[in-house]
Amino acid sequence: MHTQLVVIGGGPGGYAAAFLAADEGMDVVLVEAEGKLGGTCLLRGCIPSKALLHVARVVSEAEEMQADWGVSFGEPKIELDKLRERKNKVISNLTGGLGGLAKKRKIKVVKGFAKFVDANTISLEGDDESIPAGKQVTFDNAIIATGSVPAMPGAFNIGNDRVMDSTGALNLADIPETMLVIGGGYIGLEMGTVYANLGTKVSVVELQGGLLMGADRDLVKPLAKKLDKLFEKRIFLNTKVGSVSKAGDDKVEVTFEGPGKFGSEKFDRVLVSVGRWPNTKNIGLENLPGVEVDGRGFIAHNDDLRTACPNVFVIGDAAGEPMLAHKANHEGRHAVEVILGHATTFDRQAIPAVVFTDPEIAWAGITEEEAKRDGVNHEVVTYPWAASGRAQALGRTEGLTKWLVDPESERVIGCGIVGPGAGELVAEATLAIEMGCEVRDITETVHAHPTLGETMMNAAEVFYGTATEVYKPKKK
Repeated sequence: MHTQLVVIGGGPGGYAAAFLAADEGMDVVLVEAEGKLGGTCLLRGCIPSKALLHVARVVSEAEEMQADWGVSFGEPKIELDKLRERKNKVISNLTGGLGGLAKKRKIKVVKGFAKFVDANTISLEGDDESIPAGKQVTFDNAIIATGSVPAMPGAFNIGNDRVMDSTGALNLADIPETMLVIGGGYIGLEMGTVYANLGTKVSVVELQGGLLMGADRDLVKPLAKKLDKLFEKRIFLNTKVGSVSKAGDDKVEVTFEGPGKFGSEKFDRVLVSVGRWPNTKNIGLENLPGVEVDGRGFIAHNDDLRTACPNVFVIGDAAGEPMLAHKANHEGRHAVEVILGHATTFDRQAIPAVVFTDPEIAWAGITEEEAKRDGVNHEVVTYPWAASGRAQALGRTEGLTKWLVDPESERVIGCGIVGPGAGELVAEATLAIEMGCEVRDITETVHAHPTLGETMMNAAEVFYGTATEVYKPKKK
């Protein structure tokens, strides 16, 4: 089999690249080890976790209504089989839709494991009927979109299914009485939130001195306060996990070394959430002349996402940080544009990040901590949600919206938001930064009232000292 373009990996980057290439008239073969399109994000990541987080939020809101508004719904009853079935239905609907779209575009989807033989050939492993005779595909161009896998350090990999990665946690084998989350990053906190709201007693251990160390501290503070209550003060920072071992048939024993937690404790389940590794091993990269892989497993490439082999491109998690589905999607489309010879550059000014906890945290552009670290001239303006009528009505006044502004040009260079719906609000900030908006562009854009979206405008008004609900001396 020969094709103009072979895409290795059917995740958000891979299928976006394949679909665009097919739309532009190219002959495309998409190789996916699982056969189903969607990748980690759809099958065992972003989508199923957000479905479960929706359930967790409904449970939490019911409790808040009773505590704050005097409206009681009674104790929730969890039907685990039905919950799992609903989550799987969401996945099935989406991956089925992608399969249908690939078929309409006449993309050849091959279920198999691809490995480079040389710069114009891949071999295929597997016994699916979609694999061509000879088990090889030759190509003009290739896009590597192999994604990533959950990191599982050897010390934690004890061969026991009670020690889970994020994939195992999403399978919802049961609702354990106790669970330890190793790692205070977004995946661990999201899954910890789900299990805690379903009734599990969750503990979190983090080696560093704070949660979500990639985010600004003022954004993390309201979340940390909420999680401290949800996890019943069982968040242990600056604490090392010494060992993980099996304790009987249904327990895992973990030893701790830290100021707030020392000694050992047994848990029903342990979730290891210490990051992800790019899935770039054993795909034959050594057979591509000059292609280099760094110590973390990321494939070297230029600004056009082209590797040392000019007809081989890399996108998504395999290409480097940030390891986000929406970044992979845009990179996939960019790589195809380059292959087609279009005049294009991948110079995005802002790639948003969202943590789907409760409250949500979102940011785009440069963060305050990055600005301080790199010596970027900036001014920070913040609008507390306690001044928002909509937030008051919702009983969610812990949030805040802030802009980072270049004081000379008055352009917005960064934005951070914490509060319910932050992941939706950050889209406006991303557009503003990408377009090079000045603060006044935001203040002069009419925002609907009463909405949380108003806080984007209100925070911008703080820059000029003209925010109605917040007093700050006006700039001279």
